[in-house]
Amino acid sequence: MTTREEKDQVMNQRATLVRQRLKTPRAAAVAGILFAVLFTISMVLIRLVLPEDLSGSNAADWLHGNTGLVSLALTLVPFAGIAFLWFEGVVRAHLGHLEDQFFSSVLFGSGLLFLAMIFAAAAIAGGIVASYATSDQPLNSGVVVFGRAVMYTIMNVYAIRMAGVFMISLGTIWVQTRVVPRLFVFFTYALALLLLITITFSLWMIFIFPVWVLVISIFILRESWRGETAEAEGLVGSGKA
Repeated sequence: MTTREEKDQVMNQRATLVRQRLKTPRAAAVAGILFAVLFTISMVLIRLVLPEDLSGSNAADWLHGNTGLVSLALTLVPFAGIAFLWFEGVVRAHLGHLEDQFFSSVLFGSGLLFLAMIFAAAAIAGGIVASYATSDQPLNSGVVVFGRAVMYTIMNVYAIRMAGVFMISLGTIWVQTRVVPRLFVFFTYALALLLLITITFSLWMIFIFPVWVLVISIFILRESWRGETAEAEGLVGSGKA
């Protein structure tokens, strides 16, 4: 094998390794962006149909003509959950042997609990709408108000706190591994503490989490592109040498 052929083989091997390293953060970024978009759309639709100030004897009438919006939201929620699972799995895979087992377990568990509670809240919203659409008798407004209260309690008391634990765990792993700038770590801690200590029944608080995922995903995607460009330039330089 000539020297030129050996150089080409080495360059091809390096290029393959580069592509393998870049696929992981890019996949995490795409999954995170999908989760943020789908989750935000579904929660906005649910809030429009079942606002937190819904009360009174005409609460059931609020659903009239809005069942299609909730059906769309409930269709998007599972796909948002799948995207989040992919985001969580790829982030852990990217850290590899650098991740701390304790915080990694907390990260994994809090992420699963967050999704489980979001699915439970979405199921309650779907049950309210299904009952309204299929019942022969007018739906009792008290049932609607009660179901809406349970749904908001699950999301605003439990789900957002699991999201805060998820953020603190990942931020701590970032501190240990130094894979992201300290600014993002402080940003993560600040938002996580806000989710953990804030007591509110406003559904808008839940949007802090997808916004954070979106910001982190865009950063990861940008760094992936920059890394690809740098590695490509390095391969070209090695080829010329």
